[in-house]
Amino acid sequence: MTYGVTLSLMGAMDLNFAMTFVPGVAPPAITSPNPLWFLASDASLVVRLNVDRVVLPASDDIRGLGLDPSDCLYLGRLNGEDCFTIAAGSVVVTEPWSAQGLRSLHGRLEEEVFAVAGRAVQIATFAATHRYCGRCGSPMTRHAEERCMVCRVCGLLNYPRIAPAIIVLVRRKSQALLAHSPRFPATFYSTLAGFVEPGETLEETLNREVREETGISVTNIRYFGSQPWPFPHSLMVGFTADFAGGEIVVDGREITDARWFSANQLPDLPPQLSIARKLIDAWLADVTSRENS
Repeated sequence: MTYGVTLSLMGAMDLNFAMTFVPGVAPPAITSPNPLWFLASDASLVVRLNVDRVVLPASDDIRGLGLDPSDCLYLGRLNGEDCFTIAAGSVVVTEPWSAQGLRSLHGRLEEEVFAVAGRAVQIATFAATHRYCGRCGSPMTRHAEERCMVCRVCGLLNYPRIAPAIIVLVRRKSQALLAHSPRFPATFYSTLAGFVEPGETLEETLNREVREETGISVTNIRYFGSQPWPFPHSLMVGFTADFAGGEIVVDGREITDARWFSANQLPDLPPQLSIARKLIDAWLADVTSRENS
């Protein structure tokens, strides 16, 4: 008999403990009783959707789909249960299983499980796309102690790709600068963001991105927080900054519109899962606190 690992929806959580994740590379000699399996299919996770549950596959389900559990990658341990990932590859996923995009699973999985799922998809994709050495073309093998692939012929090491990017909320008194990208729905605005280039500090990236996309300059840059963003492999590093000068002139490519918004006149905002929304919500809380003080 096959038993899936059932995870409550966020709204129905009755857990009275805080989940903790301890990352790892090498699996333990004895696996925990109910390991969590994250079956990755590109940027999606293969799950079974019930009315109020999201069910991850169990070991028997992995075998039933034609995959070999021994070909998995160990992720670590979440609240005492070992976590593994494996790429679906060319396996045809049939009912009751379906590939669900990570974004669609946010809010349906506990936050800690969702975070491990993002890690799982990135690691499975990394292993599937780094099977051969980029220098000599020889097959790559997994390193026993590090999260990397190694070429036994020329010694090249490949680590999972992580692309650092800054994301910033710029303030001008009680207003915030939000921008519209051509990739967004018509009424959707968000904070400014951009990838770090070789040789740049995070602060230099922030100044460059703000200047290139909106034409303004900023000062008083302050670190806010960071967030892994597995869409597909970014690390978002959040900041706040104050307006220093200039007039808004958008670049017309990355940004098609940018405006100063007040707290009571906001456009459609990013979803709750994003650090962009956390930046905006923190600004709103600060503005509200100042108005009420």
